[in-house]
Amino acid sequence: MSSASASDPQSPRPVPAADRPRPKPKLVFDDPLDQQSSDDTDRGWGERPPAGGSAADLARFLDEKPPHHI
Repeated sequence: MSSASASDPQSPRPVPAADRPRPKPKLVFDDPLDQQSSDDTDRGWGERPPAGGSAADLARFLDEKPPHHI
């Protein structure tokens, strides 16, 4: 039987998350040009996902209509 009580100052207590040291960020040595950026996708350029249907076609037409065609 242990002689240590719950109020023993030497007993290990959990350290609060704010007091724990943060782990250092990992160094990544991958080639960044091998990864796809958001500009490589239609979404990165503000394109809508393909919806289909005549209402979606009309909305796209109205959004992409040049100002001199008003």
